[in-house]
Amino acid sequence: MKKKATLLVKNIGQLVTMTGPFPRIGKKQLNDLGLVEGGGIAVAGNEILAVGESEVVEGKAPLSDSCKVIDAKGAVVTPGLIDPHTHPVFSMTREKEFEMRIAGKSYMEIAQTGGGIRASVRDLRSAPRKQLMEKTKKRLDRMLRYGVTTIEAKSGYGLSTDAELKQLEVIRDLNQTHSIDLVPTFLGAHEIPDEYRNQRNEYIDIIINEMLPAVIKDNLAEFSDIFTEEGVYDIEESRKIQQAARDAGLGLKFHADELKSVGGAELAAEMGAISADHLVYISDAGISALAKSGTVAVLLPGTTFSLSGKQYAPARIMIEEGVTIALSTDCNPGSSFSESLPFMISLAALEMKMTAAEALSAVTVNAACAINRGGKIGQLQPEMPADFVIWDMADYRELPYHYAVNLVTRVIKSGQVVVGD
Repeated sequence: MKKKATLLVKNIGQLVTMTGPFPRIGKKQLNDLGLVEGGGIAVAGNEILAVGESEVVEGKAPLSDSCKVIDAKGAVVTPGLIDPHTHPVFSMTREKEFEMRIAGKSYMEIAQTGGGIRASVRDLRSAPRKQLMEKTKKRLDRMLRYGVTTIEAKSGYGLSTDAELKQLEVIRDLNQTHSIDLVPTFLGAHEIPDEYRNQRNEYIDIIINEMLPAVIKDNLAEFSDIFTEEGVYDIEESRKIQQAARDAGLGLKFHADELKSVGGAELAAEMGAISADHLVYISDAGISALAKSGTVAVLLPGTTFSLSGKQYAPARIMIEEGVTIALSTDCNPGSSFSESLPFMISLAALEMKMTAAEALSAVTVNAACAINRGGKIGQLQPEMPADFVIWDMADYRELPYHYAVNLVTRVIKSGQVVVGD
């Protein structure tokens, strides 16, 4: 029996389908949006039924009796945005540290005096689960209103077995109730907690022998991440922890070369990580390694912006060298407290000289690859999930140009209008 459309969106001015290769690599592919002028989308239930020119789609897709019809009136439609690096589960915000940085203190200076990640850890351990659920839900609601339909969500503010599990359980429970899909990542190696500052090896043993088995037992994470950085986890410690995570069946991600070039990108490539993130100070060897391995470079311009940094990740060089590029908010309470992926697109254009098309590729089709969802989400084609966004603009290039406002008018997730109407 032929499927009937339950939702039809017609008269789309520019329909960004992202059909074609995934990931998008190199300037030519990144600038190919699979653009359809005068487009339409027909949805059957939670999946796309037909995509193409509006008149063709309308003629091809029989409508159900209760079909909802939306006239886009020449607006832009894109796939739902994907945020592949977030830390959304926390209670305490750190605006005092933000003001300290404005006054001249560096991120590492604040961390070394007990602030930073460790301050968030002390708070999260005592925060009631209900409070964490409520505050995280508010952040997810904001992300959704900015057009985000899927995120990667990390733990890492617990740094004890019980507290890490608490964070991951919040992610699991919200994934069951919220419109946004959450892909969970275990980040027990985000820092060294206060009680183990002089016993690093003991804490690493806890990560490997206690935390990882508990996470795996309850199926609470898909990936393992680590903060590979001077003063946090060095290369050999990172290799040891991530090898144990890989042996346990988790995919790998790395916070790498954010504050200094330490070889994090090279290690991520060597270990076959799905992504290496930050990469502000990546070396030439690191760029080459990522290009050869296919490990996705997730760039986080909001972090550099929030930390008043002068150097951004070298996106143009990476693109020229054939590295797969994705973009993310790095939403977290310390170094990038923003739920707005569209603002990251503006920063990518202004500070990393990425075109609007390249940035859109980096938050859709390539971001899907950064969470091992390549070919499953981030593109608009038949039989894929009906996750897409209708924008109050006539040209997709307006997205980075018309910055710091929300141009989203409707968000459709799994065929349902979840923002708008």
